Amino acid sequence: MSMRRSAAWPRMFLLPLVPLYRAGLAWKNRGFNTGHSEIKHLQWPVVSVGSLSAGGAGKTPVVMALARLLSDAGYNVDILTRGYGRTGTEVEQVDTFGDAAHFGDEAMLLAKESGVPVFVGAERYGAGLLAERVFVSADEKHVHLLDDGFQHRRLARSMDVVLLTQQDAHDWLLPAGNLREPLSSLRRAGAVMVRVEEAEALRPVLKRVFGDSTPPVWVVRRSIHLRAVAGEVEGTSHPLAFCGIARPEDFFAMLRANSTLPAATVAFHDHYAYAEHDVESLLQKAAATGADGWVMTAKDAVKLTPKMVDRLQQTGPVVVAELDVVFENEAEIRRYISTNLSS
Repeated sequence: MSMRRSAAWPRMFLLPLVPLYRAGLAWKNRGFNTGHSEIKHLQWPVVSVGSLSAGGAGKTPVVMALARLLSDAGYNVDILTRGYGRTGTEVEQVDTFGDAAHFGDEAMLLAKESGVPVFVGAERYGAGLLAERVFVSADEKHVHLLDDGFQHRRLARSMDVVLLTQQDAHDWLLPAGNLREPLSSLRRAGAVMVRVEEAEALRPVLKRVFGDSTPPVWVVRRSIHLRAVAGEVEGTSHPLAFCGIARPEDFFAMLRANSTLPAATVAFHDHYAYAEHDVESLLQKAAATGADGWVMTAKDAVKLTPKMVDRLQQTGPVVVAELDVVFENEAEIRRYISTNLSS
């Protein structure tokens, strides 16, 4: 249970490896840029949602928001995702009543909350082919949403939507930092998405990257609302907050901004698979800190078994803090995507 290191503090002992990573990345991208690496095309258009960082930019709620936006615009939408960390190996549609470990926590969350079909596969092209076989229709308004797809260049896309955060703007390349690509790679983006509270600070960053040819910049507002899994939301005033996500400090900060003041916080590593001994450890922590309940992310909630929830409820209500994303200028974004998909 450890917090991720801040972007301002790179893993110094790995800095000598950054030039090797950069060289390998340049070689890979050169293959796609020159046409020497194969790019596969699906029948339906693909909108990729991705980021420069290895995790924590907030892609999952953005994918769900885009799925709702495109569905409202009359598109038949599905989501293609890798299903990171899943135990299953087949290309398949996510069963919302299935096992989160089998499909992957983010894939299960997308399937439960997005309202559209979700297909998982390490090779997203295969997942797209399955979606196109399952949803054969005379209606031509289909679109695939490619989750975390900016670096998955083997699959052709109609446009790339890339999330940029302030942390990304000051981070280091892997393996010393958490960036999978440098800021200059943003030039492949068809649109850049930023958080409203960071938009002004990122303006000069975008100017430096793009000059006068900046693509559309979409601004999103994020908020959380609390939903009780067991007990009542109002039944806890100082919960123990825990999560297994890439940037736990963002989650804890949003709770405090929402006037939820945790008695203690516990951060597991990203995509953590909870076991009974973790529940016991959390119960002991709650008793030691005087916590009167629990709050976690939706990504954590899909991995807890009913038995685990029952045990946690011995301390108090078990609550999920769900992250909502709302686009500013939603009508303009809908028109822009529709234009790109029809061109």
